[in-house]
Amino acid sequence: MIHDRYQLAFKLYPYERSTDQDAETPVRHPVVVMGGGPIGVATALDLGLQGIPVVVLDDHEGIGMGSRAICFAKRCLEIADRYGCGQPMLDKGVVWNLGKVFHDDRKVFEFNLLPEEGHKFPAFINLQQPYFERFIVERVREAQAAGAPIELRGKNRVDNVTVHDDHVTLEITTPDGPYTIEADWLIGCDGASSPLRGMMGLDFEGRVFEDSFLIADIKMANDDFPTERWFWFEPYFKSGASTLLHKQPDGVWRVDFQIGWDVDRKKELQEENVRARLDAMLGDVEYEIVWTSIYTFQCRRMKKFRHGRVLFAGDAAHQVSPFGARGANSGMQDVDNLGWKLGMVIGGKAPESLLDSYDVERVHGADENILNSTRSTDFITPKSRVSHMFRNAVLDLAEQYEFARPLVNSGRLSVPCVYDGGPLNGPDALPGGPARTRVGSPCPDAPLKDGFLLDRLGEVFTLLTIDAEAPETLEEAGVPITRLALSAGDDASGALAERYLGEAGSGVYLIRPDQHVAARWDSFDETATRAALRRAIGLE
Repeated sequence: MIHDRYQLAFKLYPYERSTDQDAETPVRHPVVVMGGGPIGVATALDLGLQGIPVVVLDDHEGIGMGSRAICFAKRCLEIADRYGCGQPMLDKGVVWNLGKVFHDDRKVFEFNLLPEEGHKFPAFINLQQPYFERFIVERVREAQAAGAPIELRGKNRVDNVTVHDDHVTLEITTPDGPYTIEADWLIGCDGASSPLRGMMGLDFEGRVFEDSFLIADIKMANDDFPTERWFWFEPYFKSGASTLLHKQPDGVWRVDFQIGWDVDRKKELQEENVRARLDAMLGDVEYEIVWTSIYTFQCRRMKKFRHGRVLFAGDAAHQVSPFGARGANSGMQDVDNLGWKLGMVIGGKAPESLLDSYDVERVHGADENILNSTRSTDFITPKSRVSHMFRNAVLDLAEQYEFARPLVNSGRLSVPCVYDGGPLNGPDALPGGPARTRVGSPCPDAPLKDGFLLDRLGEVFTLLTIDAEAPETLEEAGVPITRLALSAGDDASGALAERYLGEAGSGVYLIRPDQHVAARWDSFDETATRAALRRAIGLE
């Protein structure tokens, strides 16, 4: 069932006939994105802001219904902020820091995700996916008005693709009939069931967990629950083997009930049965059911994310169980990784082989997410008597002893991926440098006199110097490097020095357009910097 609030501006890009449909021969586009969800539209936004023409084909006409993903992590928000839509998400979202874990009717322990001071964004916000999507589409509209070459085509369903050595042919169906276009590059962002993946005869590898979870989004008359993440193992109210409670904007609460594998889904989704579970949990509380759904844990990915001129991103490339908020967050990191690389290839500044590093780095990210999600799922849904006894013994110990609390796994929450040992990594020559800013890591934020560090990074290669000398500009292989000169004294809190210098007295960082560290040194070395840049764009 769907409440009206989830129909907000659903038709954001209603069908319009394009000139391509009247062309005598198929029109060739530099990039076509298949799928208009948040990952597909974010991909188009990334490329369009670089001035690269991109067409998004979606068989719908805008935002999908239902809250679906609701937890968006700091790294995801930082990426969105670089695209110009992070602040509206933060303004609308519910910031939460405290989580509590219960077993039966007892609180086992609580944890605080509030990050250290000196970050523009919090650890997490809760925000219904339709809002997240809408803010990205609205930013696309602003970019279009400023001249960004982005097209969003609703009711354009791709029925067939033919992959050639140097392009892809797409056959499309619309309300006005079929037409054909070509693309130099095709990006599949068409979701977990990915028709594109099926057309190409590709599939997922991984596990499907034999358990089901019932989602119920509700709006309560008396909103007495705190803005926290509450997770029950074997809850005393017996509405499921486990239960999760989250607050969302508009006074809506998300409840997840673990209901078992061998269930009648149609019966479970009947309103009287959903209400029976909610009533047992909430007691005498008035509420309105906003949206319901049932999902199954799946931890799977494609073997490769690049197939010649076709690349996959988001749920089309990988799936993880939702506990830990790793789905949409990892999809945005795919966009973050792919956008600048494809832009450099299209711009003739990097070889096509640079896109192989997208596959390597984001497969690494997917495997990291799958590992964490699998461990969470195994802990939440033990499949044997012995594993169930072990899980409950850990919970009992964690109630009294701090050493056992890290073993409790109600969903390891999403953190940004570090590309340790990645193919683009240059030297790590900063003795005493902090581990959190090692080569391959995403740059942590830090406060500056005039704002935040991450606001000064991104879009181009940056040479960040902290109490070190270097040229203001540098160019290698036609790629400019822009210097950002800072001093540890620019941050009175000491966070900049702590996060980027550690025990070193000075530091020089080569930072990629996606704000990941490509190389670092204790002082500027022109030869090493040039070599690191060449490696970062796939020339070495």
